[in-house]
Amino acid sequence: MKNIKILLSVACALAVFGSSAQDFSSPQFAKWGDTPEARRENMLANSYLGEAVNNRNYNQAAGYFQRLVEQAPTGSINIYINGGKLYKAKINAAKDPAQRRAFIDSLMQVYDLRMTHFPVYRNKKGTDLGKAYVLDIKARDMAVYLPEEHKLVRMTFREAIDAGGDQTKPDLIVAYFADLCDDYKNTDEVLADEVIAEYDRLTAFFEKNPMATEEKKQFDSAFGMSGAASCENLEKLFSERLAADPNNVDLYKQAVSLMSRAHCDSEFYFTTAEKYYEMQPSSETAMLLAQVFQDKKDFSRATKYLNEALETETDPVERQKLFVRIALVDLVSNNMSGAAAAARQARDLNPEDGVPYFILAQCYASSAAACEGFSGQAAYWVAYDTMAQAVELLQADAEAAEAYLPTAKQALSGYRGRFPTNEELFFNEVKEGSRYTVGCGLASGISTTVRAR
Repeated sequence: MKNIKILLSVACALAVFGSSAQDFSSPQFAKWGDTPEARRENMLANSYLGEAVNNRNYNQAAGYFQRLVEQAPTGSINIYINGGKLYKAKINAAKDPAQRRAFIDSLMQVYDLRMTHFPVYRNKKGTDLGKAYVLDIKARDMAVYLPEEHKLVRMTFREAIDAGGDQTKPDLIVAYFADLCDDYKNTDEVLADEVIAEYDRLTAFFEKNPMATEEKKQFDSAFGMSGAASCENLEKLFSERLAADPNNVDLYKQAVSLMSRAHCDSEFYFTTAEKYYEMQPSSETAMLLAQVFQDKKDFSRATKYLNEALETETDPVERQKLFVRIALVDLVSNNMSGAAAAARQARDLNPEDGVPYFILAQCYASSAAACEGFSGQAAYWVAYDTMAQAVELLQADAEAAEAYLPTAKQALSGYRGRFPTNEELFFNEVKEGSRYTVGCGLASGISTTVRAR
């Protein structure tokens, strides 16, 4: 049956070329050979190549392929598409290792020839099938067929990524970086600083391709599991580099970024971060430093950096974040008046953020404890109202809800337990449901509804 199909296809091809009075001496056929006769034969060979591949007659197909590569290498891109198919089939069928390796080398040569003769190519749909496209395929196939050729695989991946630029497929970046991390863990060919440098370089790709969220997770996971990103490795690497180039702002930025991701807490990290902030102040770095010193319970230095950032930041969104952080730092350092003031400003900039209300409620409750008698109890109504508003808003923000919602709900129950009893309402001559203006603590001047415990 296979031979019948081939004979039929050959007959059809001969009919097409024979019946049409085509002038093969025309310049449009020059790519198929030097003479009209050669051009006709090579065009027939291209047709036979496709049919042989489709019919899985790969030995015959290989003969046509070799002829076309020698005599008409620019005739058609299909020469190389079919060449790739036939050598992949031969690789998969090969039993002898040496023969299999020869077929792999032939496949890689097919890719190289295709890039040489068709470095730029778009199909009828406008899809780019040029050099970057072919290098992508070549790199993936090399990783599959030659996994032991670590250096060659890495080099080919890098060549593909460089050719693709920002249009590189995100999963190719992940495949390359995962391979690099495996080589770091399992061979002596890759050092930690190479993994770190590549992570930093390729992170920029994902910043330009924010939709590749799943690939970014895989990319970060490979880096985290590689062991290259340990604080010890990072400190050793950057202490030497920064000592050799102490005024390199980009180097400081890279060091701070990587060490913050690794959650380093050494003095070297603190010193490096502060130096970077001196060289290039920004609200982002100020917030990073504030977190560092907050973790060390050095609240005054944490607040210092946040306030410095606030002085230069003009973006309302970033200013709101800074006010929230200042409020949180003041809250944990028991500076309730400062926390309340910052939280109010954060609330005014973004009334839909539940965190400022969460902070304010705690400030009101804390100051209520310092008020005497009924005035202190009344302040808990305001604390309750404010925390209830925080809960409502936090439920709409998944990230904030995870961090604050359980504590907020627990606080509601505690505040209600501090409400006055019915007897206390009676003796203070106030009725449940009426309006009451608090006259003590940080909630002073706020009007609320009277409620019994």
